[in-house]
Amino acid sequence: MLKTLVSISALTAAVPALAHTTPANDDAGEILVTASRSGDAQQVADIPASITVIDAAQLQERQTRIVSDVLRDVPGIAVNRTGGVGGFTQIRLRGTESNQTLVLIDGIEADDPFYGEYDFGTLLADPDMRIEVLRGQQSSLYGSDAIGGVVQIVTLTGAEAPGVTVRAEGGSQGTASVAARVAGVTGNLDYALSATGYRTDGYPTAVGGTRNVGSSLGGANAKLIWTPSDTLTLTAVGRYSYTDADTNNTDSDPTSPTFGYTIDTPGQYYTNQGFYGLVKAELSSLGGRWTNALSAQIADTDRRNFSDGALSSGDHGTRYKGSFVSSIRFGDDHIHHQLTAAVDAEREEFRNTVAGPYAFGGKRHVDNLGLVAQYQFNMDDALALGASVRHDLNSDFADDTTYRVQGGYRFATGTRIHAAWGTGVKEPGFYELYGYVDGRYIGNPGLKPEKSTGWEVGVDQQLAGGKGRIGATFFKSVLTDEIITSYLPPDYLATSVNADSRTHQKGVEVFAGVQPIDLLRIDLAYTWLDATDDAGQEAVRRPRNIGSINVTAFSPDKRFSGTLTVRYNGRMDDLAYTDPSYVPVRVSLQSYALLNFAVNYKLTDHLSLYGRVENLLGERYQEIFSTAGSPRAGYAGVRATF
Repeated sequence: MLKTLVSISALTAAVPALAHTTPANDDAGEILVTASRSGDAQQVADIPASITVIDAAQLQERQTRIVSDVLRDVPGIAVNRTGGVGGFTQIRLRGTESNQTLVLIDGIEADDPFYGEYDFGTLLADPDMRIEVLRGQQSSLYGSDAIGGVVQIVTLTGAEAPGVTVRAEGGSQGTASVAARVAGVTGNLDYALSATGYRTDGYPTAVGGTRNVGSSLGGANAKLIWTPSDTLTLTAVGRYSYTDADTNNTDSDPTSPTFGYTIDTPGQYYTNQGFYGLVKAELSSLGGRWTNALSAQIADTDRRNFSDGALSSGDHGTRYKGSFVSSIRFGDDHIHHQLTAAVDAEREEFRNTVAGPYAFGGKRHVDNLGLVAQYQFNMDDALALGASVRHDLNSDFADDTTYRVQGGYRFATGTRIHAAWGTGVKEPGFYELYGYVDGRYIGNPGLKPEKSTGWEVGVDQQLAGGKGRIGATFFKSVLTDEIITSYLPPDYLATSVNADSRTHQKGVEVFAGVQPIDLLRIDLAYTWLDATDDAGQEAVRRPRNIGSINVTAFSPDKRFSGTLTVRYNGRMDDLAYTDPSYVPVRVSLQSYALLNFAVNYKLTDHLSLYGRVENLLGERYQEIFSTAGSPRAGYAGVRATF
């Protein structure tokens, strides 16, 4: 059966994939806000870039509870979760490292300031949200971290999804999940309030182990948009997340036969608490053609690790950011121009919160000032051009200037060609600079930022008057000054250094979304990736082949729907610390395919019953060395809307 599923997934490559994650019959209505610093909602068809949008309907049909699960359906993304739900989860976009993709939540830069990346293990799916993925170097818009691209989580407004929604479910492994949302428009106030909760007893994540690794996660989000006049809009966003998750360690006894392998570790767990906030005022003039926006935001994360039930380590990171964005639009019914200028002032603070003989206990900070200019041109819904440049002045590193140019043309036949070239930058993180583990690792405050240059070219085709789209993109990038871990003799103490060699990333992303009849939609995605250094060594945790298929069928009265999902992860390398010298050895993790099936039935216009089975065939797999993947599990629930 596994070979059959692998063969099905391979069709994704043979067919130029069948899915761009949006409603296949609503191509003209697909919008994105991430591709422009102006924040304007733009038609995806008018943006000459590689874009995927997963909308609220698809999240509901696939019964997504953990956001990282559905990111496996996005071309170019590889996902790796350490342990069970709530475990540290990374994404790697277009072969880049996990800390080289910027994550935004309702416009808030959400990457953990201490680690320099976002932990997707802490992110539950909100009711009525959408996910935007913008691939390729985007540092010219957003600065550091956006080498691979940008992932933005957007909660829908009260105008977009009004009403009250309540959901509750339970299932395997003692799992329970709840969610509630209240949203709407009252006068000139648009409001959307939501809360989610998830707990599970978990399953053994150590291969051959017996300890269940469980977790509890919770989150709340509020978005308020007040429009006191036709020219003034005030926005406030607040978000809170909390994770309490069991973890397992690797065996650190060099004399043990399981040295370097994941083992049951009772009393080992961590907590992660995050606060995120944004306030923005936008003033429009010249009939809406000129807008000026002033915003302030904060991201505050606190992580604590516990061993034998006692606090063992902890860290705290805070990002303060203020931005001013001015955008002017001009033209006529045939030609449209947009000029945008932005100034970003940012401070990141970080420190270890648990005193110890090895960890640096003081507070560090980095200041950055970014100056952005962006130009966009569109003509007759056919020609689209864009250019952006950003100059960053940094308190700790050399100043950087990044660029991006892109263009596309759509023919009357519905065929569109597009191409882009850009550069990116990623500043070193706190741990890379100042981290310390006795006898095993020491940071390097002399690190330089990583830099990337790359290009892409693609083509897509609209089908059957907008009822489908297929396309493919080839991309190629070169990363220099990559920060790697080096093991220095004679003690082989690990430290971070900038590599002398370059890392090359190239690949093909194919997608499509087709709706051959009103009651059937097929979404597919596939990526072939080659990520190697100058010596030809393959980057770890980046499969050469990744594919997904989502098929959703509806009953004639639309009361019943069923979604079949197949996700394929090809063979990939990982590092195992099974040598007593702590120098890692390279291991190969086998390919796997996961089959999920979800059903939903509307009892009334306001009440629905649903259920799903994940890993239906009980596939045994590892996406991290010696850590077991999720076993077969089933869930059922009820959803009410008013």
